[in-house]
Amino acid sequence: MVNIYTIGFTQTSARQFFETLKQASIKRLIDTRLSNVSQLAGFAKKADLEYFLAQILGAEYVHLPQLLSPAQPMLDEYRKQKGSWSDYKRQFLALIQERRIETQLSPEQFLSPTVLLCSEHEAEHCHRRLIVEYLDRAWGNINAIHL
Repeated sequence: MVNIYTIGFTQTSARQFFETLKQASIKRLIDTRLSNVSQLAGFAKKADLEYFLAQILGAEYVHLPQLLSPAQPMLDEYRKQKGSWSDYKRQFLALIQERRIETQLSPEQFLSPTVLLCSEHEAEHCHRRLIVEYLDRAWGNINAIHL
């Protein structure tokens, strides 16, 4: 069984965020956001997050937008135009299937405690959950842990 952790950073303080990662013994964070430099991201902007992860946890930061992020038009339709979750989910699953993420990643990459990051507070309506579920269908034996 391979554990894949997920976490969002909104509605949480930096202290709470990093303590949660520390308690899970996270050693690698994979950023699934399309944009990781927004001023709205606060402590989760790329440069800050990369520094804090290294200093606080001794953890690695990886950003894989070309593989794990939604396309800008589908993200805009969902967020800015208040599109439906079911449409977004269908589009995103089709996109990661087209990208064949299961061949670009491997279960071995998750043997060291690894977390998928996005902005959404809860995993229920976030593409990070869809990624884990997709990988579980492709690889099997995945245990999703939503922090």
